[in-house]
Amino acid sequence: MQSRNHKLGGTGGQTGAAQFRQAQAGCRESLNRLAETHDGLVHAVVRRQVLGDLPYTEALQAGREGLWRAILRFDPTRGYAFSTYAWPSILHHVWRAVKLQMRALDEEQAERESAAYAEWRFTACADPTTLVVAESVARALQALVAQLPQRLQTVLVARYGLDGRRPRFYREIGAQLGLSGERARQLHTEALVWLRHPARSSRLRSLLGRHRLSDYQWTEAEAQRWLRKRGGRRG
Repeated sequence: MQSRNHKLGGTGGQTGAAQFRQAQAGCRESLNRLAETHDGLVHAVVRRQVLGDLPYTEALQAGREGLWRAILRFDPTRGYAFSTYAWPSILHHVWRAVKLQMRALDEEQAERESAAYAEWRFTACADPTTLVVAESVARALQALVAQLPQRLQTVLVARYGLDGRRPRFYREIGAQLGLSGERARQLHTEALVWLRHPARSSRLRSLLGRHRLSDYQWTEAEAQRWLRKRGGRRG
């Protein structure tokens, strides 16, 4: 009897099996009782995941959706523990929530970058003097980007729409290169670190008025932070 109860997830033998049947038949009380009984399983799954920017409470809610789905599909007669059955369902819903959050943040960032670039272009075109400077900046930027390793160049051009197309999201860039969206984001960061190096960016910095010591100190700090994340590896 003890083994049988364990396989049903600790819900009490035939009573546990009956609860699953009732929940699957539409009994809200049985569903809520089972969800409450196994809520600790949701916490256990969420605590083991890398959530990124997804709040813990939202990850819990996503995990509980997976738990409810598992309750409604679990067959107590097949002889294995409910926790074994429910874990992948909870995990899938948590991962999906993390992915959706990353996608939303990516889209927000792309929209902000696109709006900032459009505003800069509008300001430049409104003032003939500024337009001349903008054209010089554009040429210097184009020459600098052309020095990037090919993959980094592809990422940067796509991210900022330097090819005349709309700026692309990381997931789109990743799909183009056969990579994940997260890897495309990492390459974007690497490209910026590469471009900001004083040996490469001095002309562009002069045109933009960012040729001060404090600018280079900030650049070096960013480069060191990036290197620490990569374990000290360059290139």
